[in-house]
Formats: sequence, C-alpha cells, structure tokens
Amino acid sequence: MATAKPLYDRLKKNITAYSPEEAREMAFMLLDHYFGLRKTDVLTDKPLPPNRTEPDWFKILERLNRQEPIQHVIGTTIFCGLEFEVSPDVLIPRPETEDLVRLIMHDFADRTDDVPIVDIGTGSGCIAITLSRFLPQSVVTGWDVSEEALELARHNAQSLNADVTFAIQDILNVPADFAHRFDCVVSNPPYVTRSEAAEMDRNVLDYEPGLALFVEDNDPLVFYKAVADFCVRHLTKDGACYVEINERFGDATRQVFADRGFSRIQVYKDIHGKDRSIRATF
Repeated sequence: MATAKPLYDRLKKNITAYSPEEAREMAFMLLDHYFGLRKTDVLTDKPLPPNRTEPDWFKILERLNRQEPIQHVIGTTIFCGLEFEVSPDVLIPRPETEDLVRLIMHDFADRTDDVPIVDIGTGSGCIAITLSRFLPQSVVTGWDVSEEALELARHNAQSLNADVTFAIQDILNVPADFAHRFDCVVSNPPYVTRSEAAEMDRNVLDYEPGLALFVEDNDPLVFYKAVADFCVRHLTKDGACYVEINERFGDATRQVFADRGFSRIQVYKDIHGKDRSIRATF
C-alpha cells in the first residue's frame, strides 16, 4: 500500500530551485492539494487515498523548478481560510494583506447597520470577498482596471458564495459625477518601484502581472495620492481608509494622508518589523 511519507520525501528532494525549507513546505502543499493530506497525515505516513488520480508529478516538478509559483501550478491559494483561484492575471494574495483585512474586520465587527466598502484594485477579489464573507453587514464593491482580473474575481465570489459587486474602474480617473460614499476604502495598489525589480525573485517577476506590481520611480506614491483624494470626496466622516504600503515609503505615505486632512494616521508593521499598512481617518 502506497503511503504519504515516501512520496513527500521524493517531491521534497526533487524541488531543487528553492531552499530545503521552501521545498519542504511545497511538498506539503502538493499532498494537501491533490490528496487532502495534512502535515500530520504525511509525517505519520498515512496511506495515500486508494482511489486517487495521480497528477503528472514530472510536469509539476518541472514547473516548480522553473520557479513558477506553486499557487499557479495548483491553481489556488488560501487567504484568510478561504480558497481562491489565482492566475497570472492577478497578484497572488499574501499574508501581509491578510493582516490588513483582519484589521478592517476588527474595526467594523460591532457595526449592525450597512457598511459600504470599496476595494480599489481588487485583483483576485481576495480582500472584497473575505470582507463580504466575514462582515455580514458589509456592502462591498471591488474595482479593477483589468477585465481578466475582474472575471476571476467574479468567479471566486461565486465559488465562495460572496455578494460583491465588481466593476471596471481606474482610481486615477474616477468620473467627476461619481456620488457614492463609503465607510471603508481599502486598497493594495501597485507600490513596487521599477528600480526595485532587480532585487525581486523570478517567481514574482516572471509570473505575476506588472500592472498590479509596479509604479514609476519618479512618482511612487501616485496611487496613494489618488486613493487619499478619492477619500476626501467619498469617505464618510466617521469612515476609515486602509492601504498596504511599500516599506520604503512609510513616512512619505503617511504624509500623503496628512496633507489631505486626515487627523489620525496609524502605520502598522508586518511580522518582519517593516512598515506595511496604514489606517487613516478624518
């Protein structure tokens, strides 16, 4: 009877493009995705499912060793406990963004009336859909400039039974007659400068959309200025704006909001102690 541990060891040994620790985690992810085996199942060498359909391990290992993200190889990722489909058309949701979503959920947990929320640059829909699922009082809209991203976000919303309205909209060109107001404006906009690309890993540079990643070095805060300007017109008096930020520009991004009349601006650090998000209110 085939068991989990020998397959795990073989996969781990043959994922050679990453460190041993990363290869170990990828092998666990593969066994979880294809056979529903958790880490404890693997480490206790449980039998593989007798009616399993074996994937093409050679092709999977080949893709991983080209540094294609494992999330693209298996087609999904977990974000705040929910499984999202991903593709090269959207950024792969990351743990730092989970922290931003948890902050919003904490801040609005006690609200009993409707909470209108807009997620600017929604991508896979991970922020919008998670807020819709875990804040029942939320009325969520997701914007993006990419039709391909919006198609995937709508698919994820349907799969996860989330009521989110998605629309194509560029935050740099919001119509002057737009009249809606929101209690929560959230965005994880492009914030990596072109000059930082040289320091990035291939699995990001080669496989994730530059449209969602990069800004020009001569105006790295262009999207934060646009979001803050939008908030001046469309954030309710007691509402809050939440943005993920580039660790290099924490103080400068804070100043963007201060210049536009926000009176309380908090910069939050990630688990590595780097500036990673901002919460701003009037």
